[in-house]
Amino acid sequence: MIRLATPADIPRILEITKACASYMISIGIYQWNSHYPTKAAFQNDVAKKELYVTIENNQIVGCVVISTFMDEEYIPIKWLTPNNNNIYIHRLAIHPSCQGQGKAQELMTFAENFAKQEGFTSVRLDTFSKNERNQRFYEQRGYKKLGNIYFPKQSEFAFYCYELVL
Repeated sequence: MIRLATPADIPRILEITKACASYMISIGIYQWNSHYPTKAAFQNDVAKKELYVTIENNQIVGCVVISTFMDEEYIPIKWLTPNNNNIYIHRLAIHPSCQGQGKAQELMTFAENFAKQEGFTSVRLDTFSKNERNQRFYEQRGYKKLGNIYFPKQSEFAFYCYELVL
């Protein structure tokens, strides 16, 4: 089941993202850290009704942000569609104990279907250049890699921008 997150879900979401960060660091992927993602970011996502959670056995096991806001870091990217009718995916996370079970696929299918139903022209996102698993995940879903951006508080390495035209 996928539903909008509530303020009461934030502690569990933080547990999940911390577990994901620890897991990624254990395999040499320094994508998330103490600066990101933050409680404040998730509180803002909930307030804007952009944070969704996936539930299994009455427990939240993952989350995703589906937003219409284009971060300024994305401005230099040569996107495939105009910058006025797009969805942006952020903070996709599945607890490491539940990874490999199709939960991330379910959340992305949910986000893409939401975008189609609401008449958006594309889905955009970024993923860490050192996270080859994520890159394959998005490319297998039909996303096109378009350019690099940087988030210095997260990493010295690039993040790749992707877009799926609907």
